[in-house]
Amino acid sequence: MQQLELVPYLLYEKEDNGILWIKFNRPEKLNAAVGGAERTGTLAKVGEYMRAADDDPDVKVIVLTGVGRGFCAGADVRGSDLGDFEPNDHYLGNAPYEAGGLDATRQRFYYGLTKLMRDISYVRKPTVAMVNGVAAGFGMDMALQCDIRYGSEKTRFIAYQQVGQIIENGGAYYLSRLAGLGRALEFAFTGHLDGPTAAEWGVLNRLVPSDELEEEVRALCARIMRNPPLVTWINKRVIRAAMDSTLETTAVLTSNASPILATSEDADEARAALRERRDPDFAGR
Repeated sequence: MQQLELVPYLLYEKEDNGILWIKFNRPEKLNAAVGGAERTGTLAKVGEYMRAADDDPDVKVIVLTGVGRGFCAGADVRGSDLGDFEPNDHYLGNAPYEAGGLDATRQRFYYGLTKLMRDISYVRKPTVAMVNGVAAGFGMDMALQCDIRYGSEKTRFIAYQQVGQIIENGGAYYLSRLAGLGRALEFAFTGHLDGPTAAEWGVLNRLVPSDELEEEVRALCARIMRNPPLVTWINKRVIRAAMDSTLETTAVLTSNASPILATSEDADEARAALRERRDPDFAGR
């Protein structure tokens, strides 16, 4: 497993039960992100933490959430209070463009923030966003990149209107697929989506009372971890790829993957446990 460089504004909490909690940790600012595409920025660190968890055989499920009342309030447009850390002004929304002009800004945005955001969806293991409060801007986008989203009556999704920007970084892609075109456009035009509506639209997988949210997420993780890890990982990759594919291509993907799974140790263990009426012990091989 790679050596992590931990930062105070993002927690890495690994539990013995197989759950890894990544928590935005600036509760006094509703967990507003630090910086943008910088190596020490919140978004880059989320990706780094997730990749480390992906490589750790003891981690089965990754949960992304926030400390306190917020999930992540997006970019900190008021600046950072973290001493020597100096985030790039463009990514905070404070500058119209960087040196090199608008095209250079576009290139840095595409190969910086956009790539970092997309990397969240490439994590092999299941990712769950526990949206415990406001998820704004690219805080919302990080939640949308996760596989599953649970929320409560305190959940609020907020777009980029407050800083004069369009929906970015995957939000424009996932919202229409989760909620449908008309609802995605309604959100794009208004910029606000509360928890109950998000659940009704399919943006949240489940809406539960806020005081039961963590319990429900833990129960979800337990259900996920009862299944063979290889099946979970390959299901995730095939289903995500199928979103942008055809039935024929999806058939090729599944026909390639099925023989691999059929000869895996986990498949042998699953069948043996079924025959012997016991709980399986999967190794992820």
